[in-house]
Amino acid sequence: MTARSARRWAIFGVAVTAYVLGLFHRVAPVTIATDLAAAFQTSAASLGMLAATYFWIYTAMQLPSGVLADTVGPKRLLVAGGLIAAAGAGAFAAAPSFAVAAVGRTLVGLGTSVAFVATLKLTATWFDERRFATLTGLTVLAGNLASAAAGAPFAWLLGWLSWREVMALLAGASVVVALAAAFVVSDRPVRAQTPDERGLWKAGLAAVIANRANWPIFAANFCMGGSFFALAGLWGVPYLMEVHGRTRLEAANHPSFMLSAFAVAALVIGTVSDRLARRKALFVAGAAGFAASLAPLALGWKPPLAASYALFAAMGFCAAGFTMSWASAKELNPRRFAGIATSFVNLAIFLGPAVQQPLVGWVLDLGGRSPGAWHMAMAVVAGSAVLGFACTLFVRETYARAVAEAPAAGVVSSSAARPASRRTP
Repeated sequence: MTARSARRWAIFGVAVTAYVLGLFHRVAPVTIATDLAAAFQTSAASLGMLAATYFWIYTAMQLPSGVLADTVGPKRLLVAGGLIAAAGAGAFAAAPSFAVAAVGRTLVGLGTSVAFVATLKLTATWFDERRFATLTGLTVLAGNLASAAAGAPFAWLLGWLSWREVMALLAGASVVVALAAAFVVSDRPVRAQTPDERGLWKAGLAAVIANRANWPIFAANFCMGGSFFALAGLWGVPYLMEVHGRTRLEAANHPSFMLSAFAVAALVIGTVSDRLARRKALFVAGAAGFAASLAPLALGWKPPLAASYALFAAMGFCAAGFTMSWASAKELNPRRFAGIATSFVNLAIFLGPAVQQPLVGWVLDLGGRSPGAWHMAMAVVAGSAVLGFACTLFVRETYARAVAEAPAAGVVSSSAARPASRRTP
């Protein structure tokens, strides 16, 4: 391994570590919920709001994160994000009241919200474009496995330390990652953007929004992400308990199968995509499989437990097709605006469940949570997935190359000066 190769892998490793640490921050309240309720003498609803502040700020920061990644650079973004997350975790650990804890949680969400987009930007800059989907899949795999495994380390630590000491350790870890980013990460192999280039972010944002090739990707992510997280993130467990008669443990295992399959598939699909030099084909195939796997729920099929586990695992595996959206967006837009482009389509994945989760709840309330209401709700989820599949048919195939459309006036595409063939930085 050459010194240059070792350096880019070190940069990638620091960025992925920042992303994974952010997911540890995300799941922390789940493990210490009982301790928090006792410490602040608060209700379950208030605890739910405390945990939700992370997601609200995380969603709101997706597009700004892309702009910042393309202007101030991913290195400064990771350093600042790590320090802000550390400050938030420190405030949370020392919080004398629920209000201070909420402020700390908000800062944690703000600090960790930039890591994924910064990682995508560094991957796009430091590695050959035909490795982008593979490395993105590796990032998603690491993040999802960390989320699934985070409960055990927290539970073990809580046997030795108080929840405040555990949060203080997370704050310290965030500082360490921020320092690693400061000393290891570099925005690009060559000199970073000049101040004049940074002033083009408004034109870059306008170019991304005006690029018609981005909107089918955005719409597909909105529909597929909404359906996926409507089940995996909220309604899957009560549906299986109330309609299929599953126990709480059996029902809770289904999202675990779904998310684990998604994590593995993200790496598999990314690797296959890079080797075949295809993006759209896998995006379409994943969307079709995801919609098909949801059809039995909409039709009221009640499979045996093993078949039910397999069905949810198939949902997760096929849903990973929307990980192609990041590679497609990177290649359909000027390279210097990779951060804005990827964050734009990533925003839709969070916006989808923000709309679909309450929509499903409204359908259930309207029908009195009867079996018929549940079937109608599952029809909404499946219908959204079908619409997502239809949107993928309009996605432009890039063949794993930079094929950015003409940028907005005044913006010179960095890909225009280089051939579309395979390149190694």
